[in-house]
Amino acid sequence: MSGWERGAVAIVGAADMADASGELPVWGAPLLQHIAADAVDDAALAMSDVDGLAVAGGAMEGLRVAQELGLEPNWLESTHVGGSSFEVHVEHAAAAINAGLCETVLVVYAGTPRGDRRRWGIPRGSTDPYGIEYQEFEAPYGLRMPASAYALAAQRHMAVYGTTAEQLAEIAVSSRVWAAHNPRARRQDPITVDDVLGSPTICGPLHLHDCCLVTDGAAAVVITSAERARELRDDAAFVLGAASAQTHLLIHEMPDLTETPGARSGPLAFDRAEVRPDDVDVLQTYDSFTITVLLALEDLGFAKKGEGGGYVTDIGLGPEAPLPTNTSGGGLAYTHPGLFGLFLLVEATRQLRGESAGGIVPDVDVAVAHGVGGVLSATGTVVLGSEATR
Repeated sequence: MSGWERGAVAIVGAADMADASGELPVWGAPLLQHIAADAVDDAALAMSDVDGLAVAGGAMEGLRVAQELGLEPNWLESTHVGGSSFEVHVEHAAAAINAGLCETVLVVYAGTPRGDRRRWGIPRGSTDPYGIEYQEFEAPYGLRMPASAYALAAQRHMAVYGTTAEQLAEIAVSSRVWAAHNPRARRQDPITVDDVLGSPTICGPLHLHDCCLVTDGAAAVVITSAERARELRDDAAFVLGAASAQTHLLIHEMPDLTETPGARSGPLAFDRAEVRPDDVDVLQTYDSFTITVLLALEDLGFAKKGEGGGYVTDIGLGPEAPLPTNTSGGGLAYTHPGLFGLFLLVEATRQLRGESAGGIVPDVDVAVAHGVGGVLSATGTVVLGSEATR
């Protein structure tokens, strides 16, 4: 594709922090400093090598994080489209590095919603990301965001394609299978489909186990040019393709409740990467809710539209499946500190290196990280490859 250079940049550093308790002992600036240092160390670099910074958060978040990390970056990115922000950051960082605007980009995030509730009663500095003042077709009817929005998508998929609650539950069951291999996962105990269906209903048809966790956590990756990456390590994760798309803010504006913007970002990222869905060895996809995973499987081309339910029951997502998915346990079982998209990039990178904290998938050469933000509003798809794919 014009304007995209396949494999011109690579992820050379990756780190994340989470704890089985759901909380971390540090928060605020110390947490950001710790996770940033871990990622930079993993890249065999120093913080002084970082001249680009990407963050997602509130007003002037980039300036705050840069100050807390002691950085004065030449390039600053603060696009915030929810959970897919960090996949978007990778796409933008690749463009910036290729344009010579910077050489080494740190993408970093830390969230402590669970600990904040204990310390202050509510998440400190919390705001409504969905714009309550604009929810003229949601708020008056008691829709509780974001669960109610995803429940609408699940209801529509069931009505149009015959998808069942049991099929959605299989996704949650698979997440626990992977989490059992991850000692830092919040939910490591196995569950059954009946356990999912027997858990409290949050907003029908979604049950408690269909919904992501609320935990503390932090993650970071370091991106640099392919040439420099090869000097730093022999197992860099090359960015073969990346793309993003968005269609709406509020759920009543979603053009089709059964199709996300991933139907655009996915094929474009694959096209830029010069790969097909069949070439992908492992998938890390946003799992804010089980329906989020099912829609991603379809929109990215791993299952035909309307056949995602059959895919998860007949083919599966676990260690023996042809497409191992969310190998850390994902947001449903590992951790979910507000935004999870950066953790997808960390796990995809680690699977390419063969060093996942969870279950290691053998012989991974192509890994996909697919973020979903808002209420199925924005997506970012990143295709990573080993040196063998170059």
